Amino acid sequence: MHIVIIGNGISGITAARHIRKRSNHRITVISAETTHFFSRTALMYIYMGHMTYEQTKPYEDWFWEKNRIELLNKFVDRVDTGHKKLLCSDGSNITYDKLILAVGSKSRKFGWKGENLQHVQGLYSYQDLEAMETASENLKHAVIVGGGLIGIEMAEMFHTRKIPVTMLVREESYWRSVLPKQEAEIVKREIAFFGIEVRYNTELKEILDDGNGKVKGIVTSQGKEIACGFVGLTIGVQPNIDFLQGSGVETDRGILVNEFLETNILDVYAIGDCTQFKIPINDRKPIEQVWYTGRMQGETLAATICGKRTAYQPGPWFNSAKFFHIEYQTYGKAPANMNELQEELYWEHPSGKKCIHIFYEKDTHQLLGINLLGIRYKHEVCNEWLEKRSDMQEVLINLHKANFDPEFFRTYEHKIVELYNKKHPDRAIAYKRKKGWLEKIFG
Repeated sequence: MHIVIIGNGISGITAARHIRKRSNHRITVISAETTHFFSRTALMYIYMGHMTYEQTKPYEDWFWEKNRIELLNKFVDRVDTGHKKLLCSDGSNITYDKLILAVGSKSRKFGWKGENLQHVQGLYSYQDLEAMETASENLKHAVIVGGGLIGIEMAEMFHTRKIPVTMLVREESYWRSVLPKQEAEIVKREIAFFGIEVRYNTELKEILDDGNGKVKGIVTSQGKEIACGFVGLTIGVQPNIDFLQGSGVETDRGILVNEFLETNILDVYAIGDCTQFKIPINDRKPIEQVWYTGRMQGETLAATICGKRTAYQPGPWFNSAKFFHIEYQTYGKAPANMNELQEELYWEHPSGKKCIHIFYEKDTHQLLGINLLGIRYKHEVCNEWLEKRSDMQEVLINLHKANFDPEFFRTYEHKIVELYNKKHPDRAIAYKRKKGWLEKIFG
């Protein structure tokens, strides 16, 4: 059986590796981006000089031949599902028995005038990194549109080269559509600390042409003009599915799949950023464009491909990021804006660079989610609490078990318990501090 995978990101490569572990099927991986798999999350570190491209490849180049995984550097123009054939831009055709679509995302555009000018781009692919490198030569000023994770990465990249940056953020604080106001304010201060100019409550209206097809500036929604030689479009990404037109594969915003990652076409599957679940799993979003979900989907589908039909079960939501020097973790449901059925505990360090934010149900006191800035918790501990829908009393008295920081770091569990006791005296936890953690007093 010949299994063809389009896309060599984390989802496609995980599928290939686990199919090989389970079988002797012929495996071909096609990518027009790079020949070899690399860590996409490390793109910024290549630009910043911390790593080389070679150092971002998790496997040596000989790994693929040794494991009989064929790599093709080609661009697939069209998919002919009726004849189980891929038509490539170089005129070649590739036949398959089973096809896995792991084609990822592309930077989102909104039809702005000038959005296709030279040096106007996102940061998703290796080619984006190369274009950003070229644009950075003699660059005097950059404008970044959007307040998401890619935007802050791009701002940090330019900052390391002392290239002035202006960010346009449509909310009153950074990433306010995702972060609660307290966390958004901490990140807002961090951005300001590093000297990044941010224009909040501001959107892009137009990108200006220098007359030679290159960007020379932008116009904001307030009519203000900003001169720049680069515009970063970081207002999100969208599934890369244009080439599937006419294939018969059902799409909406992404490639529609069921819980087994199967499309509407027999022997055609989809995993990773390009995937949209017809019925969202465990109340999660139908499209989840993060590294670890792509990895899990690749491993899950490999089992199905090799004869053990397996449903995708991602468990509670998790993500992590870095805002300049502040690490961020989020577990479960940590809403940007709470509803009347939700309650919170929020503690912030006097430095203004660390916080613990815990969300729970107002009536049942069952844990909903946790946000952390500048403090790390162990994933397996938080995941277990969320899966069990643990009561807040159990969570709080055991917070020390989640603490990921080194042994002699100061811990703050008792501060959170004090907040909870003050807010809920009828459910107050009697405790004593012992060797840096809490010990519940029973009886």
